[in-house]
Amino acid sequence: MDSPVFALHRGGKIEVVSKVPVADRDDLSLAYTPGVAEVCLAIAETPELVHEFTWKASTVAVVTDGTAVLGLGDIGPAAALPVMEGKALLFKQFGGVDAVPICLDSKDCDHIVETVVRIAPAFGGINLEDISAPRCFEIEDRLKERLDIPVFHDDQHGTAIVVLAALRNAARLTGRTLGDLRAVVSGAGAAGVACTKILLEAGIGDVAMADSKGLLHEGRSGMTAVKMEMAGLTNKVGLVGTIEEALAGADVYIGVSSGQVADDAVATMAPDAIIFALANPNPEIHPDVGRKYARVMATGRSDFPNQINNVLAFPGVFRGALDVRASAITERMKLAAAGAIAAVVGDDLAEEYVVPSVFDERVGPAVADAVAAAAREDGVARR
Repeated sequence: MDSPVFALHRGGKIEVVSKVPVADRDDLSLAYTPGVAEVCLAIAETPELVHEFTWKASTVAVVTDGTAVLGLGDIGPAAALPVMEGKALLFKQFGGVDAVPICLDSKDCDHIVETVVRIAPAFGGINLEDISAPRCFEIEDRLKERLDIPVFHDDQHGTAIVVLAALRNAARLTGRTLGDLRAVVSGAGAAGVACTKILLEAGIGDVAMADSKGLLHEGRSGMTAVKMEMAGLTNKVGLVGTIEEALAGADVYIGVSSGQVADDAVATMAPDAIIFALANPNPEIHPDVGRKYARVMATGRSDFPNQINNVLAFPGVFRGALDVRASAITERMKLAAAGAIAAVVGDDLAEEYVVPSVFDERVGPAVADAVAAAAREDGVARR
């Protein structure tokens, strides 16, 4: 445990820092008793003042149960805490949003929903993280119904937003629109479902989904309710069989699973193919293979060009939502975030630059502004 990784994590990666001085009796009487009572009574009389006189307006809870952490799987809430701390650090670094890691010792959907509802008054938004599918869908949907603050499962929607941004630019680079593309999505979990839904919302030509048993289609038996729903929304041409078979002539491959794809199947894709192989640390299609057959190759890794990274989305999404005190995050807000990320690339678009760097300081503000504007258009902004 003497490696640089452990050295960086020793003692944790985040802390709470005071924003006001408490150097003498006067300071103490203002920050705490008796002065604080005036603020408490004002909020009790006018609840909306909580956004002005507490941290609520700029703070989110990062909530997990530790069941789907990175590519590590169900490692439990304590082992998930370093990731949640990291998420909080990224919120602050890239969006100026304060975030608090909340690791829940329960896998029960009812318990998780009730716990989050009970702690929600202290936060301006809820970022769900690393909760396994299909439970993550139910938990998010139920929390959206119960709460009047943004609820956002980043593994779903953060991934989907950045994928859409990158795909818009990749299509533009190859002289096509989204409507011209036929895509294949490998993985029918949280990220796969969200990516597919946002692509449909954005007007993709066609998209087929596959899980470990093959392509989803309405004639297939033994699927979960979520997969049955997706089978009804996708695969217009009625493809059956394996993902390798679906890749023949496909324009786009999006991998959000750990299933490897054979080189000869990649070779059957259409000219000017687009490959987003996002499994970490081992992409479903290695860039060395992908570049042989594709015009655009992207991964989830930072050591290859075109990194599809959620940090491009979630800080700005929450910053924008909090800035207008949004009651929810709508589909229009997600599409606006994707458009803003894509626009940052602008005229610098190239095969190895279809999505901005996570360190591009233009991204967070651009996403925040676009999300805030979309919230106003959708009528969910309260300021």
